[in-house]
Amino acid sequence: MYKLKTTKGLIMMEDHPYEHPVLSLAEQKRVVILISSVLAFAVVNGTMFNVAIPDIAATFKLDPSEVSWVLTSYILVFAIGSLLYGKLADIYPIRRIYSIGISLFAIGAFLGFLAPNYPTLLAARLIQATGGAAIPAMAFLVPARFVQQNRGKVFAVISSTVAFASGVGPIIGGVIGGLLNWRFLFILSMLSALAIPLVLKWIPKEEKREGKIDWIGAFLVSVLIANLLGFITTFNWWFLVISVTFTTLFIWRIVKVSNPFIDPFLLKDRSYVSLIGTSFLGTTCLFGLIFVLPIMLRDLNTLSTLEIGFILFPGAILSGFMGQVGGRLIETKGSPFVVTVALSLVTAGTFLISSFVGQTAYWLIPCLIVAYLGFPLIQSSTADLLTNQLSSKDVGVGMGLFNLFNFMAGAFAAAIFGRLLDLQENSIQFNPLTAASPVNALYSNLYLGLSILAILSIILFKVGVRVKETN
Repeated sequence: MYKLKTTKGLIMMEDHPYEHPVLSLAEQKRVVILISSVLAFAVVNGTMFNVAIPDIAATFKLDPSEVSWVLTSYILVFAIGSLLYGKLADIYPIRRIYSIGISLFAIGAFLGFLAPNYPTLLAARLIQATGGAAIPAMAFLVPARFVQQNRGKVFAVISSTVAFASGVGPIIGGVIGGLLNWRFLFILSMLSALAIPLVLKWIPKEEKREGKIDWIGAFLVSVLIANLLGFITTFNWWFLVISVTFTTLFIWRIVKVSNPFIDPFLLKDRSYVSLIGTSFLGTTCLFGLIFVLPIMLRDLNTLSTLEIGFILFPGAILSGFMGQVGGRLIETKGSPFVVTVALSLVTAGTFLISSFVGQTAYWLIPCLIVAYLGFPLIQSSTADLLTNQLSSKDVGVGMGLFNLFNFMAGAFAAAIFGRLLDLQENSIQFNPLTAASPVNALYSNLYLGLSILAILSIILFKVGVRVKETN
């Protein structure tokens, strides 16, 4: 592993000529509060608009296929931006990228609040996504670059913020949209602009590094991602053909140019690829759980939106408090141990849900809590391992790929499980503990499948990841 040298508050990676300031423990605390708060705004913004789609369609008299672009366009730009911002951070100062991203995010929200027509609203969401993509990217890069002590704890807090905000986002959207109007959802995102002065004050200053962005490579990977997401969400095979074509062109590009957008040696690192795969599979399990559960509760238990929110809320709240516990586990037991524990919790939680399908909905609350607790632990432990695996010159794009695949896990889970739910009924029930019923069998089998997927992610981690020791 790369040796760390510290002197007068500076840390220098031996494989890289640039020095990075190291935050003191007091500085860490306020910076973590800052980036977690901004991150919460971005994550809530991404989830609370789901419940507002019918109201937006009614306001502008849109068909379902038209109004869906409010979410689809945001997803596409956000996914591509999460990788691009990571690469930019390898060259440009984080505080500059962070403040620009928050500014665009808030400006897009302001335009969305005032949008007189649908094209303006769509443009506002695109601007929001362009800026918003920088927020999670920088949230993981700040500790990777500036935190030396307790890095695992910091990643745990950030991951808990994501889990908590993902859970409460739809509830906030439902309350604000119901009591006021969908336009007022943009107010929360506008408030993120208040953080810009603190970003400029508290995030350490850096010099611009030498290096170039391979914009042709960036274009190729952007088209690749856009079409891959298109295939995942629509199952249109033309998207897959275009994605494979641009994948081939991108591989040719990174092999041929001297300064590629992604270093091919990074993609040849078995441990790095296995860690990305482990995180992707684990996050797919959790997004699949969150996607299927409201549909199941509405279908089998006839719960209202508010009642579904109350079922989800305890798990979201408790996952938000897992930051301190997860951080201490990473520091004392090590990230490999925490990865195994996290995926075991997801395995157990999804299996329990599979077993209690068709029962009183409140029996699902403790099952959900078990599974939910795994989410921040997976994110924080894999992020901590990745920062130890990567050289400092690759940490930006390396963490950018980490964020990209975690984001794509959500789209993948929604598309795959949405298609499986179209089956409506399943005569074969694989979990003998579930109450016998064709409809119960469908949901029970889906959650049993998530449990098996979590087990496969444990196997991938154990077989593929070689943990490097930090000096």
